[in-house]
Amino acid sequence: MRGKKIIIVIGGGAAGFFSAINAAINFPEAKIIILEKSNKILSKVKISGGGRCNVTNHCFDNNELIKNYPRGEKELRQVFSQFSVHDTIDWFLKRGVKLKVEPDGRMFPESNSSETIVNCFLSEAQKHNIDVNLEEEVLEINLGNTSSSACLVGRQVVENFNLRFDSAQRDNVIVKTTKQTYIAHAVICSIGGHHQTKNYQFLKNCGHTIDDLIPSLFTLNLPQSNIKELMGLSVKNGTVKVNGTKHQYTGPVLITHWGLSGPAVLKISAFAAYDFYKLNYEAGISVNWTGALNEEQLKEELSLQLGSKALIVNTPLFEIPKRLWEYLILRAEITPSKPWIELGKKQLNKLAQVLTNDVYDMKGKTTFKEEFVTAGGINLKEVNFKTMESKLVPHLFFCGEVLNIDGITGGFNFQNAWSTAWIAAKNSLS
Repeated sequence: MRGKKIIIVIGGGAAGFFSAINAAINFPEAKIIILEKSNKILSKVKISGGGRCNVTNHCFDNNELIKNYPRGEKELRQVFSQFSVHDTIDWFLKRGVKLKVEPDGRMFPESNSSETIVNCFLSEAQKHNIDVNLEEEVLEINLGNTSSSACLVGRQVVENFNLRFDSAQRDNVIVKTTKQTYIAHAVICSIGGHHQTKNYQFLKNCGHTIDDLIPSLFTLNLPQSNIKELMGLSVKNGTVKVNGTKHQYTGPVLITHWGLSGPAVLKISAFAAYDFYKLNYEAGISVNWTGALNEEQLKEELSLQLGSKALIVNTPLFEIPKRLWEYLILRAEITPSKPWIELGKKQLNKLAQVLTNDVYDMKGKTTFKEEFVTAGGINLKEVNFKTMESKLVPHLFFCGEVLNIDGITGGFNFQNAWSTAWIAAKNSLS
């Protein structure tokens, strides 16, 4: 490799492989090396979308696309203007992978198998002679042609962002691992999201700030409620609210053996992630099972039924499943034998209240399947989003979930990975 420029990619996940492949495309004369501390690669790609790999989302308007990111919305506007959803679709298509769109906007390979994406990456890596080194953990990143540590330099930059490195310091990046030491011309960090700060220690040592690491995308546990007995039932259009906060979202709500899940719940778990964390995952959760109707509007709707001799329990409204309707009728303290015609004003008001403001005590959370997402990571103020280069350490680039950027379900986290990785790769030796 003498005479060749070397690009080290830290992390063998989605962003890591995408950045490595695109770095090889942009700089064919360079040697690309992926360092993965575990013995597995592309793990999240394999399990995403229930093993089908939710590659991206059919959302081509960047103004709408960025609204799906609780953290990083402002920065991603600039990112997606450089590498968009269209670009993602074209990138895979040029490599023989066609994507299909599902009714909710999620996009998967036509094969319905994540192996298609994995094999695409492995084939491209082999084609471009990219080395993939497993069980090799990065311990330090240093600047310069000697073993002098960049840690001090990084801390100085935190204190003074205008500090400039001399030409000797800017020549190389020294990467020390559990197995050897590399002298690289660029390093792309794509270690993903983690729950423990220790995984970011080598970046902290370089002066980077790691924003609090907390879970995003989780279901709401309701241990004290018997609604869990209705697991599997769902409404197409419910509104979920975290009481005492501004957070509320409308969409499908699913009842699980833990409590509540579904798109509306997962979205609120992401956007309210830091509020939930501060509340120690104990909060009042209010559900409007009708979606958008308020209590007064609902009273008017219910009043239309009052002349009917049909039993209330046998006439579910607002597309609420029958078993859930029966459960809500009992929560409104209405006996199963009561017909609409005998429903008094007090009971009508109680039913309207339950349907529009059904309150549960949340105590704890459960990770959504295996597709965990972490809020937190590299502080966004320390990254130049035109290039994805660190503002603190020259020739160090970031992409994917190592940044304090996360999206809701639907392919948005992968789109962040593809776009930031593409930009990092393009600028790594520029």
